[in-house]
Amino acid sequence: MQANDLISDDIPPLKIEDSPKKALLWMEEFHVSHLPVISGTQFIGMISDDELYDLNDQDASIGSHKLALLKPHLLGSQHPYDVLKLMAELSLDVIAVIDEAGNFVGSVTLPRLAEKLAALAAVREIGGIIILEVNNVDYSLSQISQIVEGNDAKILSAYVANVPNSTKVEVTLKTNKEDLTRILQTFIRYNYIVKATFHQSSFEEDMRSRYDEFINYINM
Repeated sequence: MQANDLISDDIPPLKIEDSPKKALLWMEEFHVSHLPVISGTQFIGMISDDELYDLNDQDASIGSHKLALLKPHLLGSQHPYDVLKLMAELSLDVIAVIDEAGNFVGSVTLPRLAEKLAALAAVREIGGIIILEVNNVDYSLSQISQIVEGNDAKILSAYVANVPNSTKVEVTLKTNKEDLTRILQTFIRYNYIVKATFHQSSFEEDMRSRYDEFINYINM
């Protein structure tokens, strides 16, 4: 999956000839606070509702105002994690995708990104969750995979995060097995610390609820 696969057809770009009034109407209609601005096919930058509200003449074209438009963007070949990182760092709810010549290709929105990342993380796949705590120097995904696969299961997704103020990492595994008993016994036998487990029913219900809450929040 690449940034091109995340493009939403629901969000059109603003033209440099469009007015701030039109831009604000579009932002209200699409429930976003940012929109890309183009000149012809070239990406010019992202404009925010805060910038638009500060303009005195709401009927003049965007191009007639002196604006220091930021140019956060992605190439279509970049990974969804790059999209998430840039949107989170800059607090964007829309980001532009361009080609190597600087031509605007499309926009990625937060709801679209959340939907695709949920699929990428195998959130909706049947299975159970195991959270391990491992010393950083002892972490070996190959060994962890061998333990899971040795119990006739597969890892659908894996995430590693540093434990604050420690030399440990937290490894979250999504497996394709609902019954985790044998896998957990093997991890314990190999002296892994199992911090938590989630079987399919409770995990799916919790994740679906959190996902729905997130989508409702960013659509407000």
